[in-house]
Amino acid sequence: MQLSTLRLSTDRLTIRHFAPDDFDGFHAYHRLPEVYRYLYADPLDEDGARTKFAKASDPRLDEDGDVAVFAVERQEDGALIGEVLLKLASKAARQAETGYIFNPAFAGKGYATEAMRAALELGFSKLNFHRIFARLDPLNAGSVGVVERLGMRREAHLIQNDLFNGQWGDEYIYALLRHEWQALPKAS
Repeated sequence: MQLSTLRLSTDRLTIRHFAPDDFDGFHAYHRLPEVYRYLYADPLDEDGARTKFAKASDPRLDEDGDVAVFAVERQEDGALIGEVLLKLASKAARQAETGYIFNPAFAGKGYATEAMRAALELGFSKLNFHRIFARLDPLNAGSVGVVERLGMRREAHLIQNDLFNGQWGDEYIYALLRHEWQALPKAS
């Protein structure tokens, strides 16, 4: 599957590769401290955002560690509201990690859940992954809600497994197997 030409539509969103015109919207949320609060990294300055944007603009899932990041655009006005990703964790075991980052200006409207549902469908139905997992900070109640609404199962609670700015942080791991995804009722 050619990921650089991928275009998925949901009821309200288009999921697609990043285009050069997306940089300003991309940087608008990647520079916000509240976006990076749970990412164990500092917000990006313009140079850091340009480097990350260049990688996001070249989605690939050929070798372990490759990442496909997709822009999430609101159909009603073409606004770039965030991104979803699939990262090839193990080609041999057909496993991927998923994640998402959204501009908080668009929070609370179900966009992350809608976009992630499309990313999971892509991963299981088109890319034939066996297992897709998400890692997130337990304090990030919004993200916990997203993965639980999608039917992902909590597999682990890692205690103080990461250190950032002198603070220890926990991590939840949520996952779904392909047959579990296929058995879930599909949202209308």
